[in-house]
Amino acid sequence: MKIAIYSRKSKFTGKGDSIENQIEMCKDYATKYFDNIEDYFIYEDEGFSGGNTDRPQFKLMLRDAKAKKFDVLVCYRLDRISRNIADFSTLIEDLQEYDISFVSIREQFDTSTPMGRAMMYIASVFAQLERETIAERIRDNMLQLAKSGRWLGGITPTGFDSKEIIYLDPSGKERKMFKLTPITEEMQTIRLIYSKFLEFDSLTQLETFCLQNNIKTKNNKDYTRFALRNILNNPVYAAADEDTYNYFVDNDYEVYSDLNEFTGEIGVMAYNKTIQKKNTSNKLRDSSEWIIAVGKHPGIIKGKDWVKVQDMIDKNKSKSFRKVKNTDSLLSGILRCGDCGSFMRPKMGRVNKDGIQVFYYMCEMKEKSKRERCNIKNVKGNDLDNLVIGEIKKLSKKDSTLSKKLQNDKVSISTTQSSITSEIDQIKATIDKNDKAITNLVSSLSEAQNSSASKYIIDQINELDKNNSKIKERLLDLKEKSDTNNLKESSIDIIDDVISKFADMVDNADVIGKRNLIRSIVDKVTWDGKEIDIVMFGADSRKKH
Repeated sequence: MKIAIYSRKSKFTGKGDSIENQIEMCKDYATKYFDNIEDYFIYEDEGFSGGNTDRPQFKLMLRDAKAKKFDVLVCYRLDRISRNIADFSTLIEDLQEYDISFVSIREQFDTSTPMGRAMMYIASVFAQLERETIAERIRDNMLQLAKSGRWLGGITPTGFDSKEIIYLDPSGKERKMFKLTPITEEMQTIRLIYSKFLEFDSLTQLETFCLQNNIKTKNNKDYTRFALRNILNNPVYAAADEDTYNYFVDNDYEVYSDLNEFTGEIGVMAYNKTIQKKNTSNKLRDSSEWIIAVGKHPGIIKGKDWVKVQDMIDKNKSKSFRKVKNTDSLLSGILRCGDCGSFMRPKMGRVNKDGIQVFYYMCEMKEKSKRERCNIKNVKGNDLDNLVIGEIKKLSKKDSTLSKKLQNDKVSISTTQSSITSEIDQIKATIDKNDKAITNLVSSLSEAQNSSASKYIIDQINELDKNNSKIKERLLDLKEKSDTNNLKESSIDIIDDVISKFADMVDNADVIGKRNLIRSIVDKVTWDGKEIDIVMFGADSRKKH
């Protein structure tokens, strides 16, 4: 069994629940209650608050837990982990997922026992209650903000900018809020998008129109079907009139404003549209959770037209976009156009005299823009697939350029890793030396507690402690680099092994197997109309076709 011990203290003291005392008590507990202990993993954060989990050793402990490097996590008190119940509950849920037990000595909280698991469940219930309470407060706040029709911040929709407004609240105090103001040039694009969709009744044709006419997003990127649909679905462009009011009510949106406020002069605001979580992309909530209100910006699209667009999009949802048959193609997803950078997709042709299905690769941009934005030559897919397989077979030879480069990379990684290991050993020795010096100074402090020397001893202790904190951050950085190098070395071994066996394996594999073999060692293939460029994971090789 492997035991992890986590200790934390906001500032240094040489008594009570110091870092050292916490660790010793945790070890004593583990020795008493757990059998067959193989190793200890010690994580120490000194000088860090328990108000949040942004602590270097705590983060390292979480990464090691995910990697299942230990079986039990022990701490002295629950607040050593966090003072925030939601953070604590999240940790417990993560540990449970990784099948790791958690023990807190002071509270006798032990998830390896039935009572401990019951306590864990209770803690989770309270944490969920806290999350729901916060969510309810946010929603209540949104309902109040909906009265004002203000813009709450963030990235503004295409066609609008955010303008600050100063106003006086009922008590006469000066306040500020923001409202959306139209950007004339972008609004012309929005009107054109709605107009053309009503004409085409097709997102695919609308995408082609934008590509052919070089109509770009506000970030100067090409419009995709999905970006266009987001614009067409956004209520912010609709005029707040009777048509939009009836649409929202009939479709179970929560409409906060009264019908008499939907005069057609002002636009619509939709609050509570997305689920926002840290480190993840925003997701749309169900429309029944949206809060609809009259805004402070002008309505751009007439209500009847906006509603008609929604009905057309809903009707077209049942129609799946035309998918290309690519059963026999091996390079879909890694073959790119050398002119515009778009993916090249397989297009089926005739069946030849030998009964083989002939196909060719065509640039996606060329197809979508009807040759307006790209007109690169198509390439015969059967021939290209065979050519790529042949070139990889050549690279599988031990004296190939790729094989030599992989071996050189391994030597380089090994040299770097040796240097990192040496520095890690030096840092650990320095930390151990500083810890011993701190222990001696603490002993001296207890003897000279009331003398004038005590101040100087404390200063020395704090200086050593600061030095330890600084070099521990460097140690964490080095360990991360070491793990990265190990992964790189492991990847090189895998690539080397796959390439060396590629020739035998690919000839006996089915289409899916061949495709997976190619993608395991080829990063991308580029076609410029005359030549192909095969880019490997670890080396480049340019071959003419």
